[in-house]
Amino acid sequence: MTAFPVTARNRVRRLPARSAYDKAAIYPIIDEALICHVGFVDEGQPFVIPTIHGRQEDTLFLHGAKASRLLKVVQSGQPVCITFTLLDGLVMARSVFHSSMNYRSAVVFGVGRVLEDPAQKLHALAVITEHVARGRWQEARQPTEQELNATAIAALTIESASAKVRSGPPVDDEEDYALPIWGGVLPLRQQVMEPAADGRVKEGVAVPASLRHYHR
Repeated sequence: MTAFPVTARNRVRRLPARSAYDKAAIYPIIDEALICHVGFVDEGQPFVIPTIHGRQEDTLFLHGAKASRLLKVVQSGQPVCITFTLLDGLVMARSVFHSSMNYRSAVVFGVGRVLEDPAQKLHALAVITEHVARGRWQEARQPTEQELNATAIAALTIESASAKVRSGPPVDDEEDYALPIWGGVLPLRQQVMEPAADGRVKEGVAVPASLRHYHR
């Protein structure tokens, strides 16, 4: 399956022309985003929690402490909704009404399961680590048995998803183009700065390749 069926759950209702349901549009957004937001209901109260993620094919991995409410809910088999957003620019129209943002977003639905097997947990942590910084899993010390036991891992199968993207200049009302007001786009991007050592790096230890060549 290269695209998710359009259903009442994942259908984009507002400005559907900006929507996409194929994995080729959705998965690059997930893979570029460093943070996702997980929405769930616990004892009747809605929550939205930001966290780190990693994806392998149609599976998302989330991790946290075993006491984490988020992980307990996901592992319980309750359906959850996960969102990802990349901001590309501010769209400055001549009117406030038509001002907007250029963005790429994805909304994912699925059900999670707990990973108990140590090998599966290590694999999931490797996927998450590599999502944050490609190559870091081999550069850093890997988890001890105690650390692995203290960590909860949820694997969530992506059952349904959609993307929504806005790009390009503002679209003003025709009569507003005659106004003496600037209109256009202010592009935004996430900038990688120089790595800053923590002050306790041993002499002769260089900045690793995962950071020297870092990019999303």
